[in-house]
Amino acid sequence: MTEITSPMRANDQALQLEVAQLIVEALNLDIKASEIAPDAPLYGDGLGLDSIDILEISLVISKQYGLQLRADDQDNQSFFSSLSSLTAYIGSQRTR
Repeated sequence: MTEITSPMRANDQALQLEVAQLIVEALNLDIKASEIAPDAPLYGDGLGLDSIDILEISLVISKQYGLQLRADDQDNQSFFSSLSSLTAYIGSQRTR
């Protein structure tokens, strides 16, 4: 049985892969973007990123999508909890 994917879902998947690729490139990771599990934690035990890595990702995302990410934003932990949550945030806030 073939699954029918709506255009919105296809756009979300494309953005998710794009964000994963930005993470891999920004941090010079030795994995493919497609290997980042969408719901696995980015910080700590999941992908193993630390606060410096998150800062690097924030800078790349700000440049790429025109977002203003602030270090003192109390929601940062939820934005960066997984690839899917980061992608959802970018999708809702991007200016580019």
